Amino acid sequence: MSRHSFAFVPQALDAATIVRLFNATFLETEQTCLRGGGEEPFYQPADRSGAVHSIIFTRDYAASALHEVAHWCVAGAQRRLLEDYGYWYAPDGRTAEQQALFERVEVRPQALEWLFSAAAGRDFHVSADNLSAGLGASEAFKEAIYQQVMAFCQQGVCVRPQRFMAALLAASGVAASLQELLLPTRFARSRL
Repeated sequence: MSRHSFAFVPQALDAATIVRLFNATFLETEQTCLRGGGEEPFYQPADRSGAVHSIIFTRDYAASALHEVAHWCVAGAQRRLLEDYGYWYAPDGRTAEQQALFERVEVRPQALEWLFSAAAGRDFHVSADNLSAGLGASEAFKEAIYQQVMAFCQQGVCVRPQRFMAALLAASGVAASLQELLLPTRFARSRL
């Protein structure tokens, strides 16, 4: 009888797994669920009927799930009581001025999304979210995201992102710990 040793091979997590992990981590403690299938991403706070808060991401896209969770992690308690956190959003086709405003408010969420993507074993792509206007992500935006990731690596992240990354890491096997994940060498500026 031979003995076999099996190593856990890191795997990229799909949207269904991300949903399962988020809901196992936050449904009870934060009364918030993550679900796919939306035509557009949307955050719906709980109503008075006892329903839970809902983070809805686009279709079954894992990147959309991670991005919307990042927005939820950035939003404060008061913002989480408002539809779409009470933020302004201009759809695809923004002007250069509107795009600059979009980029300013997207730095922290996209930096967290990059961390979540790394924890989930997935590639991260900066989203300018403005395809029809032909305005891609500016180099300044990419640099700001990178610098925010470096700050997270050095200073750490808040409790909700920590809990979510820990759940992702446990399922993906990408790193043994949050400290190992948050090594600055894992996040190359050249990959943006």
